[in-house]
Amino acid sequence: MLQSMKPIQPVPLKTAVLFMVYKRPDTTKQVFEAIRQARPPLLYVAADGHRFDHEGEAEKVAKVREIATAVDWPCEVKTLFRDKNLGCKSAVSEAITWFFDIEEQGIILEDDCLPNPDFFTFCENLLEKYAEDERILVITGNNFQNGQKRGDASYYFSKYNHCWGWASWRRAWQHYQGDLPFWPEWKHSGNWVDIAQDSVERRYWENIFKMVQEKKIDSWGFPWTASVWYSRGLTATPNVNLVSNIGFGSDSTHTTVADSPLSALKTGPLGELTHPVIIEQNVAADRYVFEYHFGGQHLRFPRSLLRMIRRVLRSLIHRI
Repeated sequence: MLQSMKPIQPVPLKTAVLFMVYKRPDTTKQVFEAIRQARPPLLYVAADGHRFDHEGEAEKVAKVREIATAVDWPCEVKTLFRDKNLGCKSAVSEAITWFFDIEEQGIILEDDCLPNPDFFTFCENLLEKYAEDERILVITGNNFQNGQKRGDASYYFSKYNHCWGWASWRRAWQHYQGDLPFWPEWKHSGNWVDIAQDSVERRYWENIFKMVQEKKIDSWGFPWTASVWYSRGLTATPNVNLVSNIGFGSDSTHTTVADSPLSALKTGPLGELTHPVIIEQNVAADRYVFEYHFGGQHLRFPRSLLRMIRRVLRSLIHRI
């Protein structure tokens, strides 16, 4: 059962866009062209500084900033250009905070996240629809279901806040806690077990969040995921992939495997926008994401083998 249908609205947008860039002119140019076609009235451009011990990086950073601000449509441009390199976690999280200090809501893209045109209007529609709904913290443009449609609407609700192209509100970003001060106590709570009921998945994320706290991972994305979960927030997820990560390769900070199956995933149009009637997590979709996006299926094989060995040993013992 669906709510009344509402067509995807045409561009230009009414919503502000935050564009976060660094040192990749080629991908920046492609993503900027997609933003240019959407014609947002406000464009925020944030850029980390170059690393002084990396030859030629200063020139790339300068070129990227030139590309990302070459606006030729009616648009106000605001910039946050760093003189020194802050690193991925600080540069990105501080840029998002800067954005939401000014804007109540908005769309966020990095320089390797190439959106389908429907991404912008999907975000704009849902930003308006769920502006006051505290249950919804994120709108993502990513779909990793390999063609499986979840539910009978244009999107479903997930616990996973994929951030290769997303949108949110100031009220949601206020939940972000980059150093996870709540983690030592929360990991022993029933709330945490409820979020990650599967033991393999739970151990996977416990290891990730432990490394975040120990500052072994320079990522804002993992703390954002933990913060969303800690706040029991949901993410509106399209039933069609709307953003493609074109930045896989050796020049990337985290997505360094060029032939990853997640690299440059195809996008498609969302079509007529229909809304789900019930707001609840799609557990089956999230289980699939953990198994095939985060690699849970590979983590299970050693445990299944161990269980088989234990069964054989018990059988042998019983025969003695």
